[in-house]
Amino acid sequence: MSPSSPRSPQIPVVVLAGFLGSGKTTLLNHLLRHRAGNRIGVVVNDFGAIEIDAMTVSGQVGSTVSLGGGCLCCAVDASELDTYLETLTRPAARLDVIVIEASGLAEPQELVRMILASDNPHIVYGGLVEVVDAAEFEATRQRHPEIDRHLAVADLVVLNKTDRAGDAECARIRQAVTDSGSTAAVVPATYGRIDPELLLDAALRPDGDEKARQLTFEDLYLEERAEEDGHGDHLHTAYESVDFASDAPMDPRRLMGFLDSRPEGLYRIKGYVGFGAGDPDNAYGVHAVGRFLRFTPRPWTRGEPKRTHLVLIGSGIDAPALRKELESCRTTEEPGGPGTGPGAPGVGTPGPETPQDAAHERAMWGVLRYVQQPGDDAA
Repeated sequence: MSPSSPRSPQIPVVVLAGFLGSGKTTLLNHLLRHRAGNRIGVVVNDFGAIEIDAMTVSGQVGSTVSLGGGCLCCAVDASELDTYLETLTRPAARLDVIVIEASGLAEPQELVRMILASDNPHIVYGGLVEVVDAAEFEATRQRHPEIDRHLAVADLVVLNKTDRAGDAECARIRQAVTDSGSTAAVVPATYGRIDPELLLDAALRPDGDEKARQLTFEDLYLEERAEEDGHGDHLHTAYESVDFASDAPMDPRRLMGFLDSRPEGLYRIKGYVGFGAGDPDNAYGVHAVGRFLRFTPRPWTRGEPKRTHLVLIGSGIDAPALRKELESCRTTEEPGGPGTGPGAPGVGTPGPETPQDAAHERAMWGVLRYVQQPGDDAA
């Protein structure tokens, strides 16, 4: 029951939205200055400008400009999005993430729909980040009541300019996010300064012949201390990160139950899962952002430990409870136990299907629903 052959890692495409003056460009510039070696593609669906260091990239539709250090910027019309995504996902660009800065008056749902409907096999939806001006939220809401609709579909809400709004106002905005029906994580920020780890998918990502690398909080803190703007606080205090590892295989039904009921504020899940007898030949890459979920199978490499490793990121989450839930998703089956050892039916040598094999296959159905097959629409 091996899935189709593995594909190259897909590049997350993040939509950065928010009304005029909310701080989108400030946040984007912060991300570009604190990318920790990640190569970022920037698509600007606006008539503004991005300032990075002493460089200003002026927005002319159809232009592609190098931002230096491997980052690229395209200023495009929405109708040209697929064309530029094709350019940015070419192997020569070697990008790690693509960020689309939506126009302040754009409908972010339309950009999300285009990404999900794209037939580009090299991209995967990386989430909708809605930037909100905490100090001007009520006034913005009166002028643009559609903000409630934007909040409802957001995967992450950045509550920006909290230094200009009191605790009571921030609490009202959080309640407005909840009232919109959103389950998004809400992260406070000043000057658009969020931890890049929220958007950059560096963890557990192959990088040529190098070992998988992960952004460290220590690196981020040292970079921030080097800043001269007097805002060198820890950036990661606004959210929690849960690291989970297991040498025991995961039970597919239990894991899908956990993923289908993931709590409010849990923004991202990334990593690899081993399902043991469910599919002993493959590791399953997990990519979840907001309500979006995708599994990507790949063969275990020779000598690679068949272990599960997941990183969960969110705001206001109960880290011990999440870890306990994941621990309950482990199987009691020992690696190499009955039905998984050499000579077992379907593993290593051909043989008739047993009731146990059929049960393992049925258990994997829930997982396989989220494996994109060739020709499928992204969803």
